[in-house]
Amino acid sequence: MLAAARDFFARRGVLEVETPVLSAAAVSDPQIDSLTTQVAGLGTHHLGTSPEYAMKRLLAAGSGDIYQICKVFRDAERGRWHNPEFTLIEWYRQGFDDAALMSEVETLIGCLLAPHRALEPAERLSYAVALERHAGVDVHRASDEDLSAAARRHGIVCRAELDRDAKLDLLMGLLVGPRLGAERPCFVCDYPASQASLARLKPGTPPVAARFELYLGGVELANGFHELADGGEQRARFERDLALRRARGRPTAPLDENLLAALSAGMPDCAGVAVGFDRLVAVALGAPRLADAMAFTIDNA
Repeated sequence: MLAAARDFFARRGVLEVETPVLSAAAVSDPQIDSLTTQVAGLGTHHLGTSPEYAMKRLLAAGSGDIYQICKVFRDAERGRWHNPEFTLIEWYRQGFDDAALMSEVETLIGCLLAPHRALEPAERLSYAVALERHAGVDVHRASDEDLSAAARRHGIVCRAELDRDAKLDLLMGLLVGPRLGAERPCFVCDYPASQASLARLKPGTPPVAARFELYLGGVELANGFHELADGGEQRARFERDLALRRARGRPTAPLDENLLAALSAGMPDCAGVAVGFDRLVAVALGAPRLADAMAFTIDNA
């Protein structure tokens, strides 16, 4: 499957690159914690949770279309579909928007799974439709209490201190996601603007994020964006994330000023996506958990 992935990108003229695993900066996402280490003479460094920031610096420097297959690390992620160390296939396509990239993701997944199973054409659902269909929630009109009530109806404990996005994450992660992609791949797109992460916003009422996730057999396989290229807006989002992390008592790290400088200097219009390779192998095997697709998990590394 690794060889097939490299052949896929080679035939499309997408350049394979490498970027550092260690960085002085770290992700600000409120839901992700970095693993850290000490570098002699340089202090605390962070193991990459994704190669995204460095790859965007390459794009801004004129690399053209790029991809890499690499190890990434996330602390406190252990479970049926999680391991603190795992493999991503991440790539960026200039001139693509989120819709175009979804089509390419579907093609890649089909190629890699072809020896194991045939896939029907993918379904595309907006985030709002997915929540309405599987959780009975109108995401644009529901109050925070409506979200809590929906969780309770389905036996999900929803703590009072959780904010709106945390409640939506619970519903998506525990109720909606596991029901997606049972018969064919399912893309969930047009996420709430508050969950845009590094994606640009689409105009409309209400505005939504140019972001998508891919599910197959109830397993999330990919997360992609029509990438935000505004350095000022990205800095503001990072700072909001850091404030939220501090309010939750979670560790913070310096912002990646090199990335912000690259965005301000000018990054080409592009879309990017990360595919969880180990999860994809598990799906190919028909395995019920990630450990069955890995030679060594954290428990026996």
